[in-house]
Amino acid sequence: MRFSTGLAAASVLMLAGSAWAQEAAPTASVATASEWRSVPAENLLVIDTSKGRILVELAPEVAPGHVERIRLLAGRGFFDGLLWHRVIDQFMAQTGDPLGTGEGQSPYPDLKAEFTFRRDGQTPFTAVAAPAGAVLGFLHSLPVQTQPDAFMATTADKKVHAWGLYCPGVAGMARDEAPDSANSQFFLMRQPYPSLDKRYTIWGRVVSGLDVVRTLKFSPNPDGIVADPDRMTRVRVASDLPEAERPTVRVLDTASPQFRVLADAARQAKGADFSVCDIDLPVQVAGAPAA
Repeated sequence: MRFSTGLAAASVLMLAGSAWAQEAAPTASVATASEWRSVPAENLLVIDTSKGRILVELAPEVAPGHVERIRLLAGRGFFDGLLWHRVIDQFMAQTGDPLGTGEGQSPYPDLKAEFTFRRDGQTPFTAVAAPAGAVLGFLHSLPVQTQPDAFMATTADKKVHAWGLYCPGVAGMARDEAPDSANSQFFLMRQPYPSLDKRYTIWGRVVSGLDVVRTLKFSPNPDGIVADPDRMTRVRVASDLPEAERPTVRVLDTASPQFRVLADAARQAKGADFSVCDIDLPVQVAGAPAA
């Protein structure tokens, strides 16, 4: 079964044209051209659905095996036409099952879990907060928690542990009870759910189309199984699309001064309740419209 007992338990508890289109906080309007980071086409997953387009930035630094699987399946058209068979409001939307029941998977072997990763001084990480014994920040568009840099001097590989955080839009891999049982089913977060951290492999984050994720038809039932669900119509990595059909995405660079303004404003607004999930990265999308 690909429902994952943890996700099932959580559901019970929870009962554009050629011009750049901006999905942004006000800060982005004053960002200079050099403060935007382009998402490489090989790291941009284009998910066209019956409700609209979702763009996911892949995170190969965090979960290389899972990213490679997503690229493989997308390139072979495996995801095309598959249902969003399990969607729970205020939680997540799950797909990737060729049977549409939660029991199916691809013909490829299950994947070894990548719940955490190792970070060194060259990893493109930007810190935004430092609670006791930890650091919160971003690796590209992905919210991350990690050990402090000072710990690098004490480890044999000069690296520290880090892991993605289940904020809205984060892409995770569904699995059975066994940690190494993820295969083809994945889910996109509609809302934050920190109890999933370090329990399900994270392989990317939605950079455009979170509104689409949140409009997918959901189930009122605890198991989340949707009657007459929405579906994915086409899923491709942008680099596999003809250039005329390829969207391009720019995200506010987390190394930029304007990102620091954005992060500081979020921390000030939330005070003691601040979470890294409170930071919405501005995004600009251009190129071909949804298929």
